[in-house]
Amino acid sequence: MIYVSDCMGQEPWVHQFAAQPSELSELRRMLRIRLILWGLRDHVDVAQLCLSELVTNVIRHVGEGTPASLRVALSEPYLRLELEDPDTRALPTLLAASSALESGRGMALVDALTDHRWGVFLREGSKVVWCELATSDEPTGLGQKGGPRVARAEALLDLYGAWKLPPGRAMFGEGSMLSAAAAGEAAIGVMADLLHWLHAHGYDPDDVLDQAQTHFEAGIDEAV
Repeated sequence: MIYVSDCMGQEPWVHQFAAQPSELSELRRMLRIRLILWGLRDHVDVAQLCLSELVTNVIRHVGEGTPASLRVALSEPYLRLELEDPDTRALPTLLAASSALESGRGMALVDALTDHRWGVFLREGSKVVWCELATSDEPTGLGQKGGPRVARAEALLDLYGAWKLPPGRAMFGEGSMLSAAAAGEAAIGVMADLLHWLHAHGYDPDDVLDQAQTHFEAGIDEAV
């Protein structure tokens, strides 16, 4: 069990809802508006991904329609999301991500996106699962360098690479040269598999690669 003090600074946003799939799009929309108002537009995508995984975890392991409460707080250098539900028994665990462990992939994604800053604590009659995203420009690890696009890619690579790594080992856990090498190998595997998928479904891989290159160059130009 991990205890972390409440964030101070920007007035927290609290929203109560029923944990069900139909609520996800509205939750993501409201979170997006809140973060834009707080000047965190660049962190919207990653925060929405984390929120989706936390809510989905409640739906899967506690039950659809479970009353839940979302709390979002900002205190530099972290944005903190807390999701509270009434079940103190169904505690989230980080499992090795694989095609056979669908339920473990959500928290593996959150772990990768947040640079391992997540946990759970118990209250009387409820539990709170929390995660924190770095809001400063200074990188604190592989997952914090390059913005939301890079964070999404690294989360995907961590899941993809975990299928070939020993159980419990993540590519981005230590930020070592070995981890970077494993990530590079996984990136090549992802791209090769996607090309095979495109070919199998009647797409022209060369045309898709050209489009991807155009999007990449446009993103680089925007960042300069």
